[in-house]
Amino acid sequence: MTIDWVNFTPWSSLAGGLLIGLATAIFLLFNGRIAGISGIVGGLLRPANGDVAWRIAFIAGIVLAPFAFRLAAPLPAVQIDADTMTLIAAGLLVGLGTRFGAGCTSGHGVCGISRRSPRSIVATACFMLAGFATVYAVRHLLA
Repeated sequence: MTIDWVNFTPWSSLAGGLLIGLATAIFLLFNGRIAGISGIVGGLLRPANGDVAWRIAFIAGIVLAPFAFRLAAPLPAVQIDADTMTLIAAGLLVGLGTRFGAGCTSGHGVCGISRRSPRSIVATACFMLAGFATVYAVRHLLA
């Protein structure tokens, strides 16, 4: 294993992690809800009275954040090495996984583990193991 020292960014990664942790803590403190994206988007599919505005604001913030970031610094180059059908299949599998796992990586990994939720700890371990196995299979078995 080698480390790509040119793209190794521990300080900006730490700052990003701290910002995510702070944002989710503030969201829980003021809204009393977990900042899991699948739950927030899923709530828009079955809206309840008085429950739509904050969900739309949250999603708008996620969508608009890169444009705000671009005012301060250039956005990094994006390179996607997959065809459209692979991306569609991956998206559907992620959506299916969030239904079976009762939440997404952000809800379980960031919010659930910090609350010491046994279900979230197991779910995050499963996410990670599945990711490790997939990368190994794609890079070493299918290549």
